[in-house]
Amino acid sequence: MQVIRKSLFEGDALQIGLVEVRPVSDACGEVEWQKSDVVVLPFSGVFSKHDAPGRYVIGTPNHAVFIASNTPYRLSFPGAIGDRALIFRFNEALAPDRRGSEFLTSHGLLPSNAIMLRNLLLTRLQKGEADRFETEALGLNLLGISLRSMRAGDILFRRSALIRRMAAVERVKEAIALAPDHKWSVAKLAGIANLSPFHLCHVFRQIVGTSIYDYVLRERLACALDAILDRSKEITAIALDTGFASHSHFTARFKSFFNCTPAAFRRLATADHITELRKIMTAQRGKLAVD
Repeated sequence: MQVIRKSLFEGDALQIGLVEVRPVSDACGEVEWQKSDVVVLPFSGVFSKHDAPGRYVIGTPNHAVFIASNTPYRLSFPGAIGDRALIFRFNEALAPDRRGSEFLTSHGLLPSNAIMLRNLLLTRLQKGEADRFETEALGLNLLGISLRSMRAGDILFRRSALIRRMAAVERVKEAIALAPDHKWSVAKLAGIANLSPFHLCHVFRQIVGTSIYDYVLRERLACALDAILDRSKEITAIALDTGFASHSHFTARFKSFFNCTPAAFRRLATADHITELRKIMTAQRGKLAVD
């Protein structure tokens, strides 16, 4: 397995890095530990973080994944497609209080503004366009949003039933992450989860916080951001590659979720001032409408 690491920002309380993993198989790796708390923000690919035998969570461009300091875990890469991710390391002053009953699940579904900011921040850091104060301010904002996304909600299942249902949901998320452009149906995904279609829809919404239909759209849109910022592809080609029927369908869904068009998002990458990015932080979260 090839792992490429690059440091993008080094501050007193926060460090930001870029990691790209190119695996040769989908087998679990060796046990790992982190010396400090870490939040992983994937922007392409997919990985699984295994906390215990039979218990894992999926990291995709839709998610933030938390890795607690000095806690063993293992990683695997479904489909051996690897991933690219921003890595936020932070000290005890920024660490979440784990004594509360709400905190902390090990991953969370990111709001639309955080998904956009993640990709734009990476672009600015790679181009050397962000100064230290701007990077630290935006990084801390993004970290805060990511940690808040991981607060556990009121899930009304017994612990044993919850573990089984969470495992079923993660299998579904893994399948979607490996082929977001696939023509999915509830029946296909219910078969993967080994649940009835009705039960899957109910459990998925309660655990993930969104409908299974909206989740598939989110995954496609989040995967498209990298290609939009790359500028080497026409937006129509990106739309078709990510499973949308047309340029207009893709643009409508993108605007509904991110509050701007793909072309406008592409222009944001060349914004000269932090003010443009602050608009993203304060924008109302877009919501996908179900047909």
